[in-house]
Amino acid sequence: MAKVDGRVFVAGHRGMVGSAIVRRLEAMGVTNIVTRTHDELDLMRQSDTETFFRDQSFDAIYVAAAKVGGIHANNTYPAEFIYENLLVQCNVIHCAHVAGVQKLLLLGSSCIYPRNAVQPMKEEALLTGALEPTNEPYAVAKIAGIKLCESYNRQYGRDYRSVMPTNLYGPNDNYHPENSHVIPALLRRFHEAVQSRADEVVIWGSGKPMREFLHVDDMAAACVHVMGLSQQTYAEHTQPMLSHINVGTGVDCSIRELAETLARVTGFTGELVFDSSKPDGTSRKLMDVSRLQSLGWKSSIGLEDGLRDAYAWFLGNQDRFRG
Repeated sequence: MAKVDGRVFVAGHRGMVGSAIVRRLEAMGVTNIVTRTHDELDLMRQSDTETFFRDQSFDAIYVAAAKVGGIHANNTYPAEFIYENLLVQCNVIHCAHVAGVQKLLLLGSSCIYPRNAVQPMKEEALLTGALEPTNEPYAVAKIAGIKLCESYNRQYGRDYRSVMPTNLYGPNDNYHPENSHVIPALLRRFHEAVQSRADEVVIWGSGKPMREFLHVDDMAAACVHVMGLSQQTYAEHTQPMLSHINVGTGVDCSIRELAETLARVTGFTGELVFDSSKPDGTSRKLMDVSRLQSLGWKSSIGLEDGLRDAYAWFLGNQDRFRG
């Protein structure tokens, strides 16, 4: 693996994934990490992004900046999800190229794959079918990001890579009661049930759908691993127009099993009630991670250990989520 050093810009360092990448780099001894808050640098403004990259010099860039959210948020704000994510990606990738930055890693999402993709989902499933309607705008933006990276590689010889994570959770997750993903939403619900001594926790759906979950520290480790691969090694395991890499555990569990694990983690001893009148969504969503494993990386944080870590962080940061 190539040495990970030099001057590194992490876009989106306050988010769950970006902050985990910073922690990972710092733990590896990388000291020259550059970050900017949204107030300091609005990546949706092309002129500001151009100026920033013109005045800086980077050896590598991690693009973790994105507008993200759960089903409710994606359904409610589809215009913002496609517009803001397209702008950030276009500005960062193009301006990085103009500034002569050779190495870049774009973070995407498993929602890029067709809603009826064969399970587990291989990288080759991209653009082979219709997307899930609830998050199609976000998915289209992320697919465009992959193709941006590939296009600059093909035309200009850049080394721009893309990784597509499964469902992530961990420190700095979003625990908003309406706009959060399944793990933070359920974790908060179980916590509040324990606090109020509730007899039951109601969970949407039958509990049968299967989902895959990856701790964000594992995701950060995978990102740094992929970025550190030599250009030759990366090219040998990908294709110029199919260059993205899935990141996940390769193992899934049912929503019922997830809920039972969260009950243990939070100390909830009441009844789990599954409301089958609510939609289940896709029956299974699992990533094929054989490409990543062939490149020498696999996840190391088990689900229950990861959830305990996430809950400990939540307990220490509750002031962020009051109201």
